[in-house]
Amino acid sequence: MQNTRKLTNLARLMLKRTATMATTTANQGTTTTTEQTTHFGYQTVKESEKQQKVREVFEQVAQSYDLMNDAMSMGIHRVWKDIFIERLGPQHGMRLLDMAGGTGDISFRYLKYLAKQANPQQRISHVTVSDINQQMLNVGEERARQLGLTVEQLSNASIDWQCADAEKLPFPDNNFTAYTIAFGIRNCTHVDKVLSEAYRVLQPGGRFMCLEFSHLNNEAMQWLYDQYSFQVIPPMGQLLAGQWHAYQYLVESIRRFPRQDQFKSMIEDAGFVHASYENLTFGVVSIHSGFKL
Repeated sequence: MQNTRKLTNLARLMLKRTATMATTTANQGTTTTTEQTTHFGYQTVKESEKQQKVREVFEQVAQSYDLMNDAMSMGIHRVWKDIFIERLGPQHGMRLLDMAGGTGDISFRYLKYLAKQANPQQRISHVTVSDINQQMLNVGEERARQLGLTVEQLSNASIDWQCADAEKLPFPDNNFTAYTIAFGIRNCTHVDKVLSEAYRVLQPGGRFMCLEFSHLNNEAMQWLYDQYSFQVIPPMGQLLAGQWHAYQYLVESIRRFPRQDQFKSMIEDAGFVHASYENLTFGVVSIHSGFKL
């Protein structure tokens, strides 16, 4: 009788363990199959993987980033950034968050623009350069020292550097009068979260501005642009920076970014008003703008 009971109890224990293992396996399967995916260039990857992949790309290209910008655009990126700052129209006393500001191109233009403007009231302006990649910020800080744009060398302006994720910023609400992001938003996993965070940290009346590669409206010109992008830029990346795949990704990421009207709608959905865009160089890049009221 005792032996029968022992066998019965053993059978029950085995059944319980089997059921527990089945449940665990099922849960693991569910987790795997329900995790959201996103694009990394033309690849489909898990959302949890994209940020690290993007970080690795920019770690690889940080030292050659400015050189490659000049080579890929034949120097035109400088004109685009100058126009971008002109459209922003910096004023003394402004607090700017330059997101994905890495090597400092936009922030340096902002500071130089202010230096040319009269400032009779001696108002203090500020820029926070922020990027998810510390290597890019390191390059930017070294450039700032070389250009004489450090805190110690500036008058009536200050600059700081903050490593941060655009989707979850460490800054308080209503903290900045302007937010810029140049050639960075297309690399983010959740563009809607980036826009929402931009809206949160801006003061009422603050302005959001984005400079980003976009889409040409002329099919023939788009075809020519595609040939240049895919046939020339990755080999150029290999030749000048030793990075083929990083620049292959950068080209692909442009094609995956929403068209101008779609992105304008996303900006409006985030709460911004008076949203607009301006195409530069036939739409190779676009400037998008919106205001928080």
